[in-house]
Amino acid sequence: MGDYADVCALVPTYNEAATIEEVVTGLQTEGFEHVLVVDGHSTDGTRNLAADAGAEVITQSKGGHGSGKGQAVREGVAYTDKPYVVMLDGDGTYRPEDAHDVLHPVYDGRVDHVVGDRFADMEPGAMPKLNQFGNWMINRGFGVIHRQHLGDILSGYRAFTRESFLKMNLNADGFGIETEMAVESLRNDQTVTVVDITYLARPDSSESNLRPFRDGGGILLTLYLRAKTHNPLFYFGSIGGILALTGTILGIYIAVDWFTRSAVHLVLTPTSGILLVLGVQFLIFGVLADLLVTLHEEQRHQLERIASTDQHATDTSDRTDDAASDRTDDADESDDSADAGDQTTDAPHAEPSDASDDD
Repeated sequence: MGDYADVCALVPTYNEAATIEEVVTGLQTEGFEHVLVVDGHSTDGTRNLAADAGAEVITQSKGGHGSGKGQAVREGVAYTDKPYVVMLDGDGTYRPEDAHDVLHPVYDGRVDHVVGDRFADMEPGAMPKLNQFGNWMINRGFGVIHRQHLGDILSGYRAFTRESFLKMNLNADGFGIETEMAVESLRNDQTVTVVDITYLARPDSSESNLRPFRDGGGILLTLYLRAKTHNPLFYFGSIGGILALTGTILGIYIAVDWFTRSAVHLVLTPTSGILLVLGVQFLIFGVLADLLVTLHEEQRHQLERIASTDQHATDTSDRTDDAASDRTDDADESDDSADAGDQTTDAPHAEPSDASDDD
C-alpha cells in the first residue's frame, strides 16, 4: 500500500446501489483517497451511497437512461486534475486490492496504459458463455486488425496517465470506450502492458447493464470503423473481398449454367462483372490507403524525433547559458573581492605615537 495522493480512482456507475459502497470503501482501504464516482443518472440511490462512503460524486452532463459509460469516463478524466487514473467498474466484479498491480506500471513511469486481464483468473460463473465467446471474437478481431494482442481489450480495469488519455480521439458513449482506448493507445504509439487480475461473479442483488447483442454489435462496429484509419487495408480489403467473392460466385454460376443448359442471364452477367470490378477497386484503394497511412506514420515519427532533438538542444543550450552565467557571476564576485582587497592595501597607515614626545 502506497501514497496515492496524485491518483484518481475513477468509477463510472449506473444503478450500482448494491455494490458501490463496498467498492468505494475497498479503494480507500487500499490507500486511494480520491475516489471519483461518475454517475449516469441512477435511480436507485447510487450517488447518495457513494457520497456517504466518502467518494466524490459527479453526474454526467447528458440526461437520460445511463448516458453511456464512454461519456462517463471522458467527463471523469476531464474533471480530475490528478496525473494518474485507475479505472474500474462499480459492480463489485473487480477487487480493489488488484488496483496496485494495475496502477504500478503506470505509476512507476514504465508504461502509459495498463489493461487488466480478466481471463487470467476468472471466478466460475463470473461471465456467461455467450459473453465469453463475444469477448474471444472481439479480441481475435482486434489482433487481426491491429496485429497486436492485448489480452482483454474489453476489460474495465485499467490504469493510464491523464496526459496519454487526453491525446486519444475518443467518441464512443457506451461500452465501446474500452475498444477505442485500446485502438487509440496503439495509434499514438503509447506503451501498453497487460497484468493479471481476478474477475469476480456479480452479486445476486446486482443487475448487469450490459446487453450482449446490442452492446456487442456496437463494439464490433466500433472496432471495424476504427480500422478505416488505423488499418485501411483490412477495412477496404474486406469490403473488396466480399464484393469480389460474390461476383466470382455469380460468374461461376452463370458459366456453369451457360455450358450445361445454354442459359443466358441478362441481369446476373453484368451484375457479376460490376461486383468483380468494384471488389478489385476496393482492394486497390485499400492498398493505396494503407501506403498513405504508413507514410503518414513515418512522417509523424520523424517530426517527433526532430522536435525531441530540438527540445534536447534547447535544454542543453539553456543549461550551457546558465552555467556561463554562473561563471560570470562568480568572476564578478571575485573581481569585487579583489577590488576590495586593493582598497584595503592602499589605505594610509596611522603613524605610531611617540611616547617620548609626551614626556
